[in-house]
Amino acid sequence: METDTTDKTYRVLARKYRPKDFSDLIGQEPMVRTLTNAFEAGRIAQAWMLTGVRGVGKTTTARILARALNYKTDTIDKPAIDLATPGEHCQAIMEGPHVDVGEMDAASHTGIDDIREIIEQVRYRPVTARYKVYIIDEVHMLSTQAFNGLLKTLEEPPPHVKFIFATTEIRKVPITVLSRCQRFDLRRVSAATLTQHLQKIAAAEHVSAEDEALAMIARAGEGSVRDALSIMDQAIAHGNNTVSVAAVRDMLGLADKARIIGLFELIMRGDVAPALRELKAQYDGGADPAVMIAELAEFNHLVTRLRFTPELGDDPSLAEEERKRGKDFAARLSVRALARSWQMLLKGMAEVENAPRPLQAAEMLLIRLAHAADLPTLDEALQAIAENRPLPAPAQMPAPARKPSAPVQAAPIEIAPVAAPEPAPVPPAPVVIAEPLPVMTPAEAEKKNPRPENLKALIALADTQRDIQLKFLLKEYVRLVKLEGNSLTFEPAEDAPRTLSQQLGKALLDLTGERWIIKTVDSGGGATVAEEEKSKREALLSDAENDADVIAIQEAFPGAKVVDVRLNIQDDAAPYEGGADFTPPDGDDNALTQDL
Repeated sequence: METDTTDKTYRVLARKYRPKDFSDLIGQEPMVRTLTNAFEAGRIAQAWMLTGVRGVGKTTTARILARALNYKTDTIDKPAIDLATPGEHCQAIMEGPHVDVGEMDAASHTGIDDIREIIEQVRYRPVTARYKVYIIDEVHMLSTQAFNGLLKTLEEPPPHVKFIFATTEIRKVPITVLSRCQRFDLRRVSAATLTQHLQKIAAAEHVSAEDEALAMIARAGEGSVRDALSIMDQAIAHGNNTVSVAAVRDMLGLADKARIIGLFELIMRGDVAPALRELKAQYDGGADPAVMIAELAEFNHLVTRLRFTPELGDDPSLAEEERKRGKDFAARLSVRALARSWQMLLKGMAEVENAPRPLQAAEMLLIRLAHAADLPTLDEALQAIAENRPLPAPAQMPAPARKPSAPVQAAPIEIAPVAAPEPAPVPPAPVVIAEPLPVMTPAEAEKKNPRPENLKALIALADTQRDIQLKFLLKEYVRLVKLEGNSLTFEPAEDAPRTLSQQLGKALLDLTGERWIIKTVDSGGGATVAEEEKSKREALLSDAENDADVIAIQEAFPGAKVVDVRLNIQDDAAPYEGGADFTPPDGDDNALTQDL
């Protein structure tokens, strides 16, 4: 890693500390290990596809790989991964102008003409290096014609040619191109690894930097080394060669982490007024309401993770306040409360960002959060009502067992003590002795709620209870084999859903209040109810069409058709139960309905 700072021409940190070999790459150990094994075994691919988010080192890795392919020193003349000693072509390749290593930005060279130029050049052997290497950055920007023109050359390139592609949008690259390349997914660099990297750079640059400030920069980089170094460059200039927590917070518009945690505690306790005062105090201090809500959501997520993975508290990228108080909240808050607050914060972030007055939207969100902190979930409330018992106890955060930490000096919160009123005498509640509920024998229960004797009776019960989904499943997909008590054995229809048994079991449990035994067999079932109704309907339609009177009517009214058959019992307007609505063709008003 370069440490020389004597150059008169200033270079930004992202360029100055760009990795020169594989040992400088951070966070990409799986890729380096795979390439090392491949080079040692002589299994060097003809093309590589490097993918990942911006700033993780795709272009840099491509140049290092080109350097490794053409590595040559006084003692080594073969592709190598260990590039500690600069080779004959190394400097020219890393700086860009090497005659046998070409770089093309596909974002500005998208057409077939640019690819045709490469195809014409691959026929010629390299001038000085071992391989001709073509690095195409942002390859997903190539046009369809360009991709198609590259396919044949990419599949059977000359032995002296290698291709290296880099992209941030791997899904936009045709599968025909991907299948001809070895793919490496460059991972986001973890905040802990990135923090250690920033510490080394700060020491090399002789910059005084606070560890917590570097951790904030690492988190703001979101796994991108280039983004983190750009932010650090800005922080060094902002703090005049000093990187402090306050300077980074002001520069990025972040809220004070300690005050965010204090605000989180007020919300989870349900203290609305102090929470609103603290929000306004942070807003007056320059904090963005949207950023404050995002910070609250981030801390909420941290507390939830600490509840299940306590080892996360050892992450060096976390501030000391986050580690200590996060573990405390994780031990005192229920998962129910954390999950509910997370959902509300996640939805509230969009509301605050899109609101014409973000502060007011943030205040309304905090009020909802504080009031919802001690509410039971909907499932718990419904279950309590069904069982005729009081609602569950509030999930409000209990007071800490240890001595509370000192108040934040930036915006102290003072709550005047309020004397508790004397409790008024409460008269004893009258004692009500409930009469025991009558206990029915199984025979009485069966008589009161008779079980369906056949499949049509079960369908009728579902229709009576307006369970349309169950009625549909039973009619369309069940080829009945046996229905006995709470046991249903059937053969599924050909187009039945895979989860039919589970759907029927749940629906029948909801319908009857009893668990059913659902069995499926491969054969032995009869026709479905829908098939029986369709067959019966088709028979009735056929009989009607062959009726002498109907034939006479059709001869008198050319184009007339039989579209429905109705049973002439009591109500001629009542259609046949299983029939679907048949309509004549467009423009045919001579449709005929036959009453039997």
